[in-house]
Amino acid sequence: MTNHNPARSGGPGGGTGVSVAGPAETPYTRHAPAGTTTARLLADAVLAATRAAGIELRHVDGLGVASFTLGHDHAIDLAWRMGLRLGWLMQDTNGGASAGGLLQHAVRAIQAGDASVIVLVAGDHMDRAAHESLVRSYNSATAEHLTPLPMTGPNALFAMLTSRQMEQLGLTREDYGRLVVTQRRWARRNPGAVYREPMTMADYLAAPAVADPLHRYDCVPPVSGANAVVVAADDRWGDTPRARVLAVTTSYNSDDQVGSGLSTGLVHCAPRAWECAGAGPEDLDVVSCYDDYPAVVLAQLRDLGVIDGDAAVPAFLRELAEDRTVPVNTSGGQLSAGQAGAGGGMHGLVEVVRQLTGEAEGRQVRARLGVVSGYGMVLYRHGACANMAVLGAAA
Repeated sequence: MTNHNPARSGGPGGGTGVSVAGPAETPYTRHAPAGTTTARLLADAVLAATRAAGIELRHVDGLGVASFTLGHDHAIDLAWRMGLRLGWLMQDTNGGASAGGLLQHAVRAIQAGDASVIVLVAGDHMDRAAHESLVRSYNSATAEHLTPLPMTGPNALFAMLTSRQMEQLGLTREDYGRLVVTQRRWARRNPGAVYREPMTMADYLAAPAVADPLHRYDCVPPVSGANAVVVAADDRWGDTPRARVLAVTTSYNSDDQVGSGLSTGLVHCAPRAWECAGAGPEDLDVVSCYDDYPAVVLAQLRDLGVIDGDAAVPAFLRELAEDRTVPVNTSGGQLSAGQAGAGGGMHGLVEVVRQLTGEAEGRQVRARLGVVSGYGMVLYRHGACANMAVLGAAA
């Protein structure tokens, strides 16, 4: 089943205009200090976002949370510990697609009058034990059918998907390397990225194999951290830098896990989102795609219409490496910044809002229109959830 209902800002049937401000993240760390907890990371991100947005915590009346490792606690526990009294509360479990899902519901909640100021936060304390536990028991299909093979994590699944994509599109490892090396070049300008060392194509190609054809730099590194933004009606912000939500569309279980995985649910999301936003991929100034593997980025760029057809993929990657395309994953993406568990789903939203509000210090591009795409939740073969948000800089 798919959900193609967009969240619009203004316009016929769109209701109240809604914007996002206060993009924030806790420092990402590969090895978090002793005593780090998921709840503390999430709380720190909420406080950072409200401070950045100029919002007092007592004015927050909505909270959306995404996390894999809150454990026995839930969104309501986090709200209670932070002293929040809420009229709207949501916990999203869809990983890489969590930010888009939370944003869609938050926009609707504000338009319906259920809340006036909503903080969306996602993240995890992802140490080695937490990561190993997560990939072994991600869901019942993984625990019952994949772990006994044994298969410890999604690398093997996405190695097969990458092989299919290479064959269909005529790609080489060098093609994927152009994406990875370009993202590392962005990461070097992002003080929040965990991996900022220079990377050449030779470095990429020489990296140890993980699961053919994937090598080390094709696989997202787990880190600890959290990301957050604040969502409120346009008239709430005054002079605060913000990004207007022009459209949000979602798609769940678009192919019943029987497709090739080379197309995502974005093929259903994108046409409606572009229509609602009154724009198209040719109008984009910046795009952030969920990037646990390079092949997944290419699948999203094709489904979004940023890459026009299969034959255009190799040329797009060559131009990307020469900075002659729309900027992609200007934070360095998760492949260089790190994947903070469910925070990876919010990472791209934070970055695009930063770009649209002129807050991407050191890596700022001239951006008036941006897109964030989410992808995630491998049920058995590939991700089952996808969404996209079209955002515009406030005038």
